[in-house]
Amino acid sequence: MTLWLLNHLSTSALGLLVVGGTVLVSLAGSVLLRRRYPRLADGEHNDMVGVVLGMFGAIYGIILAFVIVTLWTQMENTQNVVAAEATGVALVVRDARAFPPEARARVDAAASGYVHGVVEVQWPLMREGAADYSATNAKLDALYDALQAYEPSTESEKVFYAQAAGTLDDVAGERRARITMAGQQLPLLLQLLAVGGALVIIPLTFLYGMRSRRMQLLFVGAVAALVGFSLLLVVVLDRPFVGDLSVSPAPYREGALAPFWEPATEGLVRR
Repeated sequence: MTLWLLNHLSTSALGLLVVGGTVLVSLAGSVLLRRRYPRLADGEHNDMVGVVLGMFGAIYGIILAFVIVTLWTQMENTQNVVAAEATGVALVVRDARAFPPEARARVDAAASGYVHGVVEVQWPLMREGAADYSATNAKLDALYDALQAYEPSTESEKVFYAQAAGTLDDVAGERRARITMAGQQLPLLLQLLAVGGALVIIPLTFLYGMRSRRMQLLFVGAVAALVGFSLLLVVVLDRPFVGDLSVSPAPYREGALAPFWEPATEGLVRR
């Protein structure tokens, strides 16, 4: 359900659904409870409710802060992994410029096939939450084959060949990390704590009595909006490759890799 929502709704629409839905349900619950128990407006139990609400609010706030910081860090790490992988492929292409034209052309063709495979084949799979290694296995093997097929002869070629081979090993490692991150999500226990905490905190605000119905609804709505926005952040950040705020494949189209996306080069690669 989360994947479907992130893939089919914009962040603003999802925010309206999560935050707006949380606020509306909370306000409706407060109104219904106040009609059922009108004496709650007298605030006879405010001292007890205030203590419990403060205690639970502090605990829930710490949990949410931990979850959001963890997910934000995961998002940043994923962006760094994607940038490192794309940079590694670009460095292999640059190192291959020291090779003879035929060997360089083989490396360029293999590198172009790999970045196209990542962006056009593997990225859509990752948007569906799939950790699929097979999508680019053959493309990576072709890049290794293009390097291994060439035997450097001059000292300069040997230096650049060694650098390209070492960098390609790093690319393979970053690729594995990227695919692993695509299949990760927040542990079930933390999901239950995030949602369960909201189901405890918001109903507690219904019990805090105020004679002014407007102030009561303002209080409940403000708490519900804060909780709903926090839950929205959890949903949006939980999947680094899904949604409007997802990690972009732009690094595979930039720098030394940009020529591989020109129309003439694309047609050559596809053929």
